[in-house]
Amino acid sequence: MSAENLEATLREIRDRIEIEELLHLYAEMVDRREWHKMDQVFALEATIDYTSTGGQKGPFRETLAWLDRALESWPINLHVVSNLIIEFDGDEARTRCYYHAPMGRNTPDGRQFVITNGGRYLDRLVRTADGWRIVERVCDQTLMDGSLPEGYEIPS
Repeated sequence: MSAENLEATLREIRDRIEIEELLHLYAEMVDRREWHKMDQVFALEATIDYTSTGGQKGPFRETLAWLDRALESWPINLHVVSNLIIEFDGDEARTRCYYHAPMGRNTPDGRQFVITNGGRYLDRLVRTADGWRIVERVCDQTLMDGSLPEGYEIPS
């Protein structure tokens, strides 16, 4: 293998690791409500589409503010991302991955009320001076195990 091919291979390996870590950072940021990390995940012009969950679509800051309100009554979150596929096109990439997201809250009788959402995240990313960032995220929720509590409404 030539030095040039080796360098290209090593760069792709670094990029794949960085992108995988970025998707994990997103999940942890949401689960822990560490919204101060959003600029480490999203490009300034990024958008998010949560309409498949009954949520909002728009610029990432406004959409994550909605997500914070939507998760307020669900303090227990454990997002898992898996089955990651990355396709590169120079300094841009597209990713697809599955997500599995149990959400819970404690009930007055000491039990937990849990529902689980699942589906895919479809992302477009760009390489920036600070590393890879998501430019567009579409949440494609395909299942929900359990039902929302009676009278619960997803915030607007």
